[in-house]
Amino acid sequence: MTYQEAIDFLFTSLPMYQRQGKAAYKSNLDNTHRLDQAFGHPHRNYPTIHVAGTNGKGSVSHMIASVLQASGLLTGLYTSPHLLDFRERIRINGQSIPEDEVSTFVSGNQEIIRDVQPSFFEMTVALAFDHFAREQVDVAVIETGMGGRLDSTNIIMPVLSVITNISLDHTEFLGTHPRSIASEKGGIIKENVPLIIGRAEVPTEEVLRSMARERDAPVLCANLIYETQFRTLNLDGSMQLRFSKKGSSSILSICCDLSGDYQQENIITAYTALEQLQKLNWKISESHIQEGFASVIASTGIMGRWHTIGHNPRSICDTAHNVDGIAAVIRQVKQIPWLRLHMVWGMVDDKDLDMILPLLPEEATYYFTRASVPRSMDSKVLAKRAREFGLKGFPFPNVAEAYRAAQKEAGADDMIFTGGSTFVVADLLVMKF
Repeated sequence: MTYQEAIDFLFTSLPMYQRQGKAAYKSNLDNTHRLDQAFGHPHRNYPTIHVAGTNGKGSVSHMIASVLQASGLLTGLYTSPHLLDFRERIRINGQSIPEDEVSTFVSGNQEIIRDVQPSFFEMTVALAFDHFAREQVDVAVIETGMGGRLDSTNIIMPVLSVITNISLDHTEFLGTHPRSIASEKGGIIKENVPLIIGRAEVPTEEVLRSMARERDAPVLCANLIYETQFRTLNLDGSMQLRFSKKGSSSILSICCDLSGDYQQENIITAYTALEQLQKLNWKISESHIQEGFASVIASTGIMGRWHTIGHNPRSICDTAHNVDGIAAVIRQVKQIPWLRLHMVWGMVDDKDLDMILPLLPEEATYYFTRASVPRSMDSKVLAKRAREFGLKGFPFPNVAEAYRAAQKEAGADDMIFTGGSTFVVADLLVMKF
């Protein structure tokens, strides 16, 4: 089996939530446990750090992994979804899993696949855990998928759990109230394992603290410990963030190559997690922290987070795709000087348009589009709904045509922003930016 044959099999033969939605969702961990047993419980061979949350969990995972790499540890990183290449999901020290490892794993385990009939995500998690064990990583940073309690990654016993924040997303699976979502995300909390909460808010903090108490898990809330003092951009486009412990005059400074405004919260969350690892006697120095934060992109290969892809006009994309995330990136869009704003915008069909469309700037020209996944909303339907909220523009059949139309209309002093869906950004980056 070639690599392409293996990928085709994974994408077409196994149920995949990113493509099919609810039909691929599994409401238990039975398959995951069966796969784990079949492969000899590989995740028990290395310490893990588990990261969940509604927004920021991918960035925080990459930040922590980058610092661990800087400290000299062979670091596995499992994240999802991917943007350009399936192998992005499974990295060691920033290097994607080799193609032959994927093809060998898929072809060599056809009997197990036939017996268990796992989902795409279940099989991918099994592949990641097995790869990290075979390569004898020193540590693995594991990002959950959609939730926590029933997520396939939740069979691990980590040394540290991180929940970045809680807001509304995937409500058809996780519930329609922050409390229910917090309960699902809090499912990753383990007995006696410290928990870092990135943003503590009522009532979600109460839910997470209650769950932690039941499991004797110590809790630290990053935003209750630290506060931002000042943020600026360096000449190379990186962010310089100065923050301090509340009530202290001592200023900490971090330079990070992820420069979106919303990364301030993620930096403080990741920093708090790394401090906790230091308290657990992990050999992470201040120089490792500085080096790791300054080189997250270079060290881990993360893409699509306030990602600049062009200048004159300034062209930026971001994978934010729910109310909280989209609100954050639109705030930053409005802070940037531009003569005219062009928005290449697409969404998947299970998002609440009544909540999201009012967040978008009415003064922009819109190029409504559809990503190349079945869950993507028809661009004509999206354009029609958007007009009800005063958003003006035209539908395009795919991201490439929409973006090229925006480029044609935009002047040097304008801005083009592309987003609304991870899959829209993926289709954009395929254009080789």
